[in-house]
Amino acid sequence: MYNELINKEKKLAVIGLGYVGLPIALEFAKKISVIGFDINSQRVELMKNNIDPSGELDSSCFEGCDIQFTDSLDVLREANFFIVAVPTPIDEHKLPDLKPLLGATKSIAAALKKGDYVVYESTVYPGCTEEDCIPVLEEITGLKFRDDFKVGYSPERINPGDKEHTLAKITKVVSGCDTESADEIAKVYEIVVEAGVFRASSIKVAEAAKIIENTQRDVNIALMNELSIIFNKMGINTYEVLEAAGTKWNFLRFMPGLVGGHCIGVDPYYLTYKAQEVGYHAQVINSGRYVNDSMGFYVAKQTVKKLIAMGKDISKSRVLVMGATFKEDVEDIRNSKVVDVINEFKSYGVNVDVIDPRANSEELKHEYGFELVPEVGSNYDAIVVAVNHKEYKSFTEADFKKLAAEKAILVDLKGILRGKIKDLTYWSL
Repeated sequence: MYNELINKEKKLAVIGLGYVGLPIALEFAKKISVIGFDINSQRVELMKNNIDPSGELDSSCFEGCDIQFTDSLDVLREANFFIVAVPTPIDEHKLPDLKPLLGATKSIAAALKKGDYVVYESTVYPGCTEEDCIPVLEEITGLKFRDDFKVGYSPERINPGDKEHTLAKITKVVSGCDTESADEIAKVYEIVVEAGVFRASSIKVAEAAKIIENTQRDVNIALMNELSIIFNKMGINTYEVLEAAGTKWNFLRFMPGLVGGHCIGVDPYYLTYKAQEVGYHAQVINSGRYVNDSMGFYVAKQTVKKLIAMGKDISKSRVLVMGATFKEDVEDIRNSKVVDVINEFKSYGVNVDVIDPRANSEELKHEYGFELVPEVGSNYDAIVVAVNHKEYKSFTEADFKKLAAEKAILVDLKGILRGKIKDLTYWSL
């Protein structure tokens, strides 16, 4: 397979061209022939015109690439090596939602032939590839797994908004259903991954390795969030504590904050779901999830309490929330926990304005029921810097005072303004 791809005798297809899939497709397309497949025809048209719908890549990234963007299964059938990079969200009950993954699997099944390879990159619980996806491929195609087609798993590690840790520079974990497939899959990824590959012993091990990467971060951030709640009751600034503790060589440098997005705030639920299935209740992981999922409500409640203490009439109070995306310097609003902050403010009857230089107002309206204000106002009783966009890092106290009412509070979730605010009432996690 590797030699045929290199010689452009066969094509590689990437299914799902979002934040993860498109960079993978373009990177491969610099070296081999690629089909970029997505079911969203509008997104496909944008990419045909060298536009990244996610806003992560500029038009120059499309130059010199041997790639055909399509939503056609007929075109997809021209491929022999399939990479699945669709999202794996959770539903309203915090349970894994495999519909996008199984939908992509069905699309591949319509194109799968003897000798083809399928590699899943979407984050799943250990066993999902073999227990949920492969049976679908076999049932639809009538082909036999291992004898007629090979399957592997290679977890994505792309960090949206991160220009340093890109696909080529991150060690790629790869796995296959047997030794031959593992070697072939490794060689294919080595075409584009300069940092090299790590061969996991099995598909399940590779799946588990990915899911604990984000679970580990989630649990550690939960600890920082819990500490911030405790220190707040003690009148201690959490960031000052972490700064002092961080002078020890082996202290882990995690920070408190809102934990959203399509990875850290989601992946642990896939692991706890599978743990429950095998008869174990994951207490530490679930506790961490509870803490992190509660932080948006905590931030809003603490802000309201401080407004009341300042003598403000909550029903007449105005709050400016700066930032709506799930993290800084990206356009992605998926699972943004800023939404929890906003909704909690509204539950108290507070009037909320939201601004964000990156987020799309229509998408916010469709997804969460609120819009960005076209112009920022003034006389805000509270200003919440919820997302640390680079556009906000240059703000001085004078800039905030222009927006603030008399006796206003500035809430700085990431602690970026610590030591810089003298006149406004200041609070951070």
